[in-house]
Amino acid sequence: MISSSKVQLAALGLISLLLFSCKKDNQFPDTPQITFLAFDQVKDISGKDSSGVLRFTFTDGDGDIGLTPADTFPPYNKGSIYYFNFFISYYEKQNGNWVKIVVPGFPPGSDTLSNNSRMPYITPEGQNKALEGEIQMSLFTNNPFSPFDTIKYEVTIADRALNRSNQITTREIVLEK
Repeated sequence: MISSSKVQLAALGLISLLLFSCKKDNQFPDTPQITFLAFDQVKDISGKDSSGVLRFTFTDGDGDIGLTPADTFPPYNKGSIYYFNFFISYYEKQNGNWVKIVVPGFPPGSDTLSNNSRMPYITPEGQNKALEGEIQMSLFTNNPFSPFDTIKYEVTIADRALNRSNQITTREIVLEK
C-alpha cells in the first residue's frame, strides 16, 4: 500500500515539473530595442560637471549583440559605420536651437563629438539566445571649446546583423561649467 505522504510528494513533484517545463523563454524582436533610464551628472574636483553616466535597458531576440576584438573585417572594419555598434550623438542648445556637434574626418554616422564605441560580444550560450539587460556608459559632457551649457545625447545600438535599435534621447542636461 502506498502511503499518503508518498502520493503527496509525487503529486508535488509532478506539479513542479509541469510548472517549470511550461516556463516560456523570453521572446523579443530580433532588432534591438532600448529604453532610456537615467543620466546622472558627475562633477570634477572643482565642482564643475565633467562627465555623466547614461543608463538604459536593452532587449534583443536573437542575442547577436556585441563585437569581439577579432571583428575587424567588413562591415566591422575601421572606417566603416559599423566599426562601432554603440552610436551616441552629442547636441548643444545654441541660442534656443539644438545643434549636432560634428567633428570633421569621422566616418558617416560616427561624425559627432561623441563617445561611439564597440560593445563587447555578449551572446548567451544555449538554445534561447534572447538577451535583456541594462547598460551604463560614462560620457564626456563638458565641451571646453563651447560657451554653451545645455546638452543632450541621442543613442542607438546595432547588432551583428546590422539591425539598428530605436533611438533614445536623454533629457536636457544643464551643465555647471
